[in-house]
Amino acid sequence: MTLVFIPATLAMLRQLVADGSFSPVNGTAFAVTPTLREAYAEGDDDELAEVALQEAALASLRLLADEAGDLPPRRAVLAAEIDDLKYRPDLDDAVVRLGAPVAIDDVIAAYVDNADAESAVARAIEFIDVADLGDEEWKTMACAEASNIRDFAVDLAPGQQHTMKTVIQVAALG
Repeated sequence: MTLVFIPATLAMLRQLVADGSFSPVNGTAFAVTPTLREAYAEGDDDELAEVALQEAALASLRLLADEAGDLPPRRAVLAAEIDDLKYRPDLDDAVVRLGAPVAIDDVIAAYVDNADAESAVARAIEFIDVADLGDEEWKTMACAEASNIRDFAVDLAPGQQHTMKTVIQVAALG
């Protein structure tokens, strides 16, 4: 048996409880794999499991970014003991593919953000695609965001709105 961390959402947890099992998206989970061990010069099994758990939490954000619904934005990760899996070092150091749906009896823990994390999770969902940019991609990407700061700060009472306009102009250098 291998301890795996499965990215999920509250809707997926609801399905797990209702049906007694669920299938992770593309069978994707994260675990302490041989490739993950090689990637870290130091670290015991607990520390490497924490890395795999964090990877699953990040994957949960990606699931939330694609999910619309009435449930609050909270990352969820299931820890389960699984036999049927395949290491996928071609995808990432900790990625494994599960060969079957996960039964509720195989789940040994569920990590779920509390209500205090909802605003931070919602904000992180907005930027998850940018976080996926590689080391060199940022050089060819431009990001502009309107803001009112310092002398131009705007204080709003609950229910009030403020609209800003941003003009972006491209000009040749030189």
